[in-house]
Amino acid sequence: MTTFIDDHREDYGVEPICQVLPIAPSTYYEQKAREVDPSRLPERAVRDANLRERIERVWKENFGVYGARKVWRQLMREDLLRSGLADGAAPNEIGRRRLGRIAIANSDAGSQASIDCAIDRAFPAISEFHESMMELEAMTRKESCASDGRGA
Repeated sequence: MTTFIDDHREDYGVEPICQVLPIAPSTYYEQKAREVDPSRLPERAVRDANLRERIERVWKENFGVYGARKVWRQLMREDLLRSGLADGAAPNEIGRRRLGRIAIANSDAGSQASIDCAIDRAFPAISEFHESMMELEAMTRKESCASDGRGA
């Protein structure tokens, strides 16, 4: 959503776009601040980033054929998830599902799947946004023509 706002902020501004889309301006600005300053990331996102390296190592060591369950079991065997190496996360917090989510979200296949999902979904708020902006532009044109004496 932030990409969409970035693409159109020059034309319409952040706040008008956020009024139409289901996102608060503060959420957009926080996301942009996190891109610039990684220290503002939530603790879980930081732990996921650290865990991602371990997941990728195990996956590559096994020729890229291990799924989330086998990667999780291998990490458990190595005691990386139970020990303090999991960056303070509770042992039960890093389950197979979370490990699978981290692996998929950060793989090329995962990003392609999320792109495909985004393409297939309908975003009624975006089409409503375009319609409202078109109406706003039409009203602005009428007002400027009326003040110039060119139109009614």
